[in-house]
Amino acid sequence: MLKRSRGIQLKSRGELEAMRAAGLVVAGALAAVRSAVRPGASTAELDEIAETHIREAGAVPSFKGYHGFPGSICASVNEQVVHGIPASTQVLAEGDLISVDCGAILEGWHGDSAVTVPVGQASEADLRLSEATRLSMLAGIDACRPGKRLSDISHAIELETLRVQEEHGVEYGIVANFGGHGIGTEMHMEPFIPNFGRPGRGPKLREGMALAIEPMLTLGTDDTRELSDGWTVVTADGTRAAHWEHTVALTSDGPWVLTAPAED
Repeated sequence: MLKRSRGIQLKSRGELEAMRAAGLVVAGALAAVRSAVRPGASTAELDEIAETHIREAGAVPSFKGYHGFPGSICASVNEQVVHGIPASTQVLAEGDLISVDCGAILEGWHGDSAVTVPVGQASEADLRLSEATRLSMLAGIDACRPGKRLSDISHAIELETLRVQEEHGVEYGIVANFGGHGIGTEMHMEPFIPNFGRPGRGPKLREGMALAIEPMLTLGTDDTRELSDGWTVVTADGTRAAHWEHTVALTSDGPWVLTAPAED
């Protein structure tokens, strides 16, 4: 039986290495999708590319069939924040911004990661939004260290968002109702990790924990609403959103990004 600390699954080094293998499948699928993002491509085409890569690697898409979700990726375009359903009718256009979330299961272990990709020539505002989200994710990852508290991750993400928005001269909305999570033998596990909050609270972080760090920022409100499809979440004011995510293991040597691309 896997160990737990306050309900949070703890993994051995070997189990984390198994998660790394799943993470590499996800990284490869996202790389394939990114290379296919272009004006005229449909999100259904991107979904097929991701699923093919995952299955050819001997893994299974985490998302497909999850609580009835029909796709192997979440493809969220422009004002869509998360959980966009891939569709042949959702055709990308020049200047769009697409966030692609992807998960894979390999030998019972999950990997989960997301990227935001400009379609063709994106606006400077969109590029900065994506970069702010990516930098906030990296700050959260850096806080994934044994001995810290769970809310230290949330606080680090928030502080970096505030720092970057001051640098950019733009106020970014930090989406409140969605955040990171534990991951391992299931895709979504304890704990939930908000993308803002006061430091020094919650469970103490321990070696062997694996967490998905995933900030979502917008160019306007932090309020969202769900569309009638029961999945797609959009900004309440129609402004654009970005989403970045990595699966991270806590080790004595520091954070280990399990979904980082393989080094050449």
